[in-house]
Amino acid sequence: MAKKLEITLTRSVIGRKQDQIATVRALGITKTNQTVVKEDNAAMRGMINKVSHLVSVKEI
Repeated sequence: MAKKLEITLTRSVIGRKQDQIATVRALGITKTNQTVVKEDNAAMRGMINKVSHLVSVKEI
């Protein structure tokens, strides 16, 4: 079974660069402290790496 990632937006995107805002939206997160569960793959890891200062990630 493939691993999943629990991604939580811990910091606001207000005042961030447009590409960071778009990355957070592409992850499916719209509000601060919202959590989404996504498949663990290279694309997700790359997106998380781009906004790592805004999100917290937990492997489940």
